Amino acid sequence: MPVRAAALLVLLAVLAGCVAAGPEPVRLTVLADRELADLEPLLADLRRETGVELALEYVDDPETELVSGDYRHDLAWPVTDRFLHLRAKAQGRGNALPTSTTVMSSPLVVGVRPGAAAKLRAAAGGAEPSWADVADRAAAGELRFGMTDPSGSGSGLAALVGVATAAAGTGGALTKEQVSCVALGGFLAGQVLQPRSSADLIAQFTARQAEVDAVVEHESTLLALNASGRLREPLEIIYPRDGMMLSRFPLILLDPAKREGYQRAVGWLQGEHAQRWIMDNTARRAADPGLDRPQRLRAPIGNALYFPDRQEVLDALLAAYRRLTSGAVHQVVFVLDYSASMAGPRVERLRAAFRALSGTGTGGFARFHVGETITVLRFAGTVLQRHEVTVTSQSDVDALAGVLAAPADGRGTAIWSALEQGYLAVRGDASVVLMTDGENNAGITAAQFLGAGARPVPTYAIALGEADPVELGEVARATGGRVVETSEAALEAAVREIRGCR
Repeated sequence: MPVRAAALLVLLAVLAGCVAAGPEPVRLTVLADRELADLEPLLADLRRETGVELALEYVDDPETELVSGDYRHDLAWPVTDRFLHLRAKAQGRGNALPTSTTVMSSPLVVGVRPGAAAKLRAAAGGAEPSWADVADRAAAGELRFGMTDPSGSGSGLAALVGVATAAAGTGGALTKEQVSCVALGGFLAGQVLQPRSSADLIAQFTARQAEVDAVVEHESTLLALNASGRLREPLEIIYPRDGMMLSRFPLILLDPAKREGYQRAVGWLQGEHAQRWIMDNTARRAADPGLDRPQRLRAPIGNALYFPDRQEVLDALLAAYRRLTSGAVHQVVFVLDYSASMAGPRVERLRAAFRALSGTGTGGFARFHVGETITVLRFAGTVLQRHEVTVTSQSDVDALAGVLAAPADGRGTAIWSALEQGYLAVRGDASVVLMTDGENNAGITAAQFLGAGARPVPTYAIALGEADPVELGEVARATGGRVVETSEAALEAAVREIRGCR
């Protein structure tokens, strides 16, 4: 064989060997959220085209293992890496986070059965409902929903953060001081399903779809449920107009020695082919917002709500959640001055505040809710009336209007005797709200009230008119409460602030 031909054959053999070898195979172990099992077909393509095998180990809550540091994996693929950020910040190493790449995203939304969605939109005046509208209908007992337990689920915690952040209404990240049991109490009054995982939530909702109105979950999960054929009628997706939490499903490099394989994988996953496959087959949104989306993913999501930047905020949220879902009935005892000096604008302000909290004004997050016990004591020189109801429907709340409609014309002002009677009405988890515009001139004195022993719950005093702020403050502080400042325009806000769990 001529030398030139032999050399050519050798060269071709070398080139063929190079092509056959392909990219160097790499196997990376991945701690992954169970929701990502739907990516398996795409990951087979990734391995075939790049040589990188992502071996996913599925768990319900990878964030817990990531935060604890108890893992043995090369990569992690949770719903969010926000908890890693919080841990790093708490440990003073905010710039020492592992490499993280967003592969896709999905907002936390509300899937609602069509009949309930129509009522929700009607209550919102035809606009896209807000979290406040959802909370209002839940508080009234007219919207029953499922949501995963936020103490063990990233999607449940993101939903709780979203509701609390929307309730704060500041447009910024939630603070510990803004965590409101009043806002969360009304919303959570409608929660009837609270499993630990998204898969269990969908299974429970499917089994009880005739009696449960809605599901709070990722857009992708709800769109997949609609397409599954498991529902009697598809859910309508509500994108709350006051903002949503956005989960970004980051792929995180845990072992720096595996960086080359990691970069190969994320480069391919962020390519157009993989991104379109993700949108078409998982209903999650592409990492690149400029990529054309399928019709079902074109709904605008507005500005994503901020996630808290301090662990103490999440701790306060979870503490409030546990308390509000413990099964204990929360009671608010209102001790209201109906002496003659309250007649006119003062008593009308009091009635207006109650109307706003009764769903006949601007209910939203603040309204009285199903399961809440409301006790009203009207007093002048003696207790004039005691009315108590544990709310089961709007009619129970409406009955309060009749109690408050009584004239303010009583003689004398027995503040501390009335407050003593208020405490006799307390049962368990409660708070006492005292409203008066005068000084005590009947019944027992403040000293006698304080000398009768420790009080089991706090008193929050609202001073109207000429009420003695010093004496009110002394009694309020002794019970663990305080005097709440209120201007002529802020009585409703003051009552809302002090109602709820402490």
